[in-house]
Amino acid sequence: MTFRHTLLAAACTLGPGLLWAAAPQDPRIAPLLAELGKARHIDATALSPDGRHLAWVVDDNGRSTIQLADIEGRHVQTLTAAKGSDHCAEKGIAWSPDSSTLAFLSRCGDPGHRQDDIYTVKIDQPAIAHRWTHLQGYAAHLSWAPDGHHIGFLYVPGATRVASALAAAKPAEGEIGVDGLEIQQVMELDTRDGSAHALTTADDYAYEFSWAPDSHSIAYTAAPPPGDNNWWVARLYTIGTAPGSQPRQIVDPAIDPSSLHGLQIALPRWSPDGRRLAFIGGLMSDQGFTGGDIYEVASQGGPVLDIMAGSHVTANWFQWQGEHKWVVDAMVDGHAQLSSAIQDGHGQLQLRPWFTLPATIGDGSAVGAVSLSANLHHVAFVQSDYSHAWEIHAGTLDKTPPPAVTHFNADRRPAWGPARSVEWDHEGYHVQGWLLYPADYDPAKRYPMVVSIHGGPSGAVLPSWPGVGYGAAPLAALGYFVFMPNPRGSYGEGEAFVQANRRDFGYGDLRDILAGVDTVEKLVPVDDQRLGVTGWSYGGYSTMFAVTQTHRFKAAVAGAGIANWQSYYGENLIDQWMKPFFGATVYDDPAIYAKSSPISFIKQVTTPTLVLVGDRDAECPAPQSFEFWHALRALKVPTSLVVYPGEGHHFVNPQHQRDVLQRALEWFQRYLPASH
Repeated sequence: MTFRHTLLAAACTLGPGLLWAAAPQDPRIAPLLAELGKARHIDATALSPDGRHLAWVVDDNGRSTIQLADIEGRHVQTLTAAKGSDHCAEKGIAWSPDSSTLAFLSRCGDPGHRQDDIYTVKIDQPAIAHRWTHLQGYAAHLSWAPDGHHIGFLYVPGATRVASALAAAKPAEGEIGVDGLEIQQVMELDTRDGSAHALTTADDYAYEFSWAPDSHSIAYTAAPPPGDNNWWVARLYTIGTAPGSQPRQIVDPAIDPSSLHGLQIALPRWSPDGRRLAFIGGLMSDQGFTGGDIYEVASQGGPVLDIMAGSHVTANWFQWQGEHKWVVDAMVDGHAQLSSAIQDGHGQLQLRPWFTLPATIGDGSAVGAVSLSANLHHVAFVQSDYSHAWEIHAGTLDKTPPPAVTHFNADRRPAWGPARSVEWDHEGYHVQGWLLYPADYDPAKRYPMVVSIHGGPSGAVLPSWPGVGYGAAPLAALGYFVFMPNPRGSYGEGEAFVQANRRDFGYGDLRDILAGVDTVEKLVPVDDQRLGVTGWSYGGYSTMFAVTQTHRFKAAVAGAGIANWQSYYGENLIDQWMKPFFGATVYDDPAIYAKSSPISFIKQVTTPTLVLVGDRDAECPAPQSFEFWHALRALKVPTSLVVYPGEGHHFVNPQHQRDVLQRALEWFQRYLPASH
């Protein structure tokens, strides 16, 4: 039996059945899952440059649909490439600079043979969509050039999968490392004649790009292939759009002598005069979850300046407002904060918040991104928190957060209690987390509590409406407190805080978390003898490590975790992320990897632990979950392993998503019951 067959044999037949001995199922779980599934997710929104219209992408019975409305959310109409009996799924909206035209990606026809292609529609003729491409590959991230004639996009010709390390990896079979690599390039579509050509070379894998103000150049980040692995060492380039143009390297973080050295870069943007480039640099765990300081460099290259040096916030997204003025969205103490910013005489940004929200906001293009009108008078974004499911908020940009202009989820009501921000100081750090109260909270009672640790480690918990899938928030509906800390290594307290767990995985961050638990127990009636812990990705690792370090937790659920950093180094497909965090490769300093490995302390575990993972996870491969589960089983610790076929680090099969949540809820109900 091959190793792959072993993986699949270890997975149960997915469905309502459980691996462990059947316990009476809480009758509240099925209705809770059903209710979570009723919320409609809004994937993206875009405000027209003239500030008059909104477009958005909304889930429509499992299919994404584009709708157009005025800025108040009225006069809604659906835009589609469908003709006749076609069934299309659409996404990727982008407005032309003159606000007359919306570009989007659409895939129509047989679900098994669909391909995204680029369409445009004039908003004064919304029923007529023009198809521009007949692609054979993966396309994403449409962006109009300022001249209004060209559309840039990312493209992987002949792609066999979504271009992301979070997606399911190719099956590991045949001779490894010799197959042709899939290369993502920046493409340019000319809407005057329909021609398209690559702007970047096939020697490098491009990740993000932006147009120069004159439309004759782009700035982009890229690295040699394979693309999934090398985002962590990407460099910043510019290249002209004229045929034969050659790339110019602007920044290489690996050799940069400034504070950027060895960090990751994302979100390149041109200044309005085209003379400078800015980007976000920081210690980041995953492409797409951007966070750090904003850096600036001349567009021809030169010294790199951290214009947020020493800041105690984490920038996630920004846009130039003028030569020395900016709009910045940042994470601050577990909140989203949108600010204007101006550079002082030393070039440093001084942030002036418009508003701070206990919520998650974004427009679908990047974490924390908002959609602005050309004159920067209006703003739009998708917002959710623990009390409100996704809606689009739009209005004038001032100190008052804009109101909701859609009502897709107006009838959704939380099945759990309110959320509370909790802050504490520990070992010289200021730390924050979110506490979700149980439903029907009675201060005279004592409750169990589950600690939910976020992934990353460079990441953060901001309030957001839970979906049907992995997440601890629904436990509050079953009678638990749910505590979601942002310990050292998290966004929201500045870059020094993000980097505070370098070469210290599992130690300082766990101490922060336990100090947070102590703080919560002084505020609300938590039963310290009924604590649980859970997490996915780095949170899955943290769960595995926590149960080797303390017996305070009586039940655990570890999703896509890491049991052994030494073996993990040779199993994952993204090893480039590890050296910035550990300071050396595993071959140069194996001890630093062993120090933080749960397997090194495995004989101390007594906590019943459910282990969940996708069988094609490139970031946290399934063998890590097998290793942890195998050890617990050998040590007679109650455990169960569920492997989901065809899934990567982020699950996409709705049945699998639901199954993960159901199993997690039932595991805690079995080993950490909400009532005695």
